[in-house]
Amino acid sequence: MQKIDIPPVWLLGFAVVAWLQARHMPMGLSLDNGFVDLLSGVLIGGGVIMIVLAAAEFRRHRTTIIPHETPTSLVQSGIFKRSRNPIYVGDVLILSGLILRFDAIASLVLIPIFVWLLERRFIVPEEDRMRRTFRADFARYERQTRRWI
Repeated sequence: MQKIDIPPVWLLGFAVVAWLQARHMPMGLSLDNGFVDLLSGVLIGGGVIMIVLAAAEFRRHRTTIIPHETPTSLVQSGIFKRSRNPIYVGDVLILSGLILRFDAIASLVLIPIFVWLLERRFIVPEEDRMRRTFRADFARYERQTRRWI
């Protein structure tokens, strides 16, 4: 189960729920216009860019990107100077963009639920592991860098 308990799987699940809502229960709500299409593209693209930048930093530092594993180094450079969790920010941006792209307005409620799930299922346990592993360095990093943005 741990192999499939990763954020991309949860993101896919939430996106499927939003798509199903848009197709089978539109509820007469719509934001279908050019601006919303542009915004959805910017959100999806921005999310992908954040994830790629974060993955590049993990690779540069030769540490794991897998959420349930203990990292071998504390990454504080690149995009990690701005956010302790840029991959999760990217996931939220992608979900937000997909919801707009699908015109699944009623599914906007999924965004805070997804954020809550990411925090409880991934971020809090990861930060606990980093606190135990990197002690003072993580405490300093935690004070200097916000969790999200």
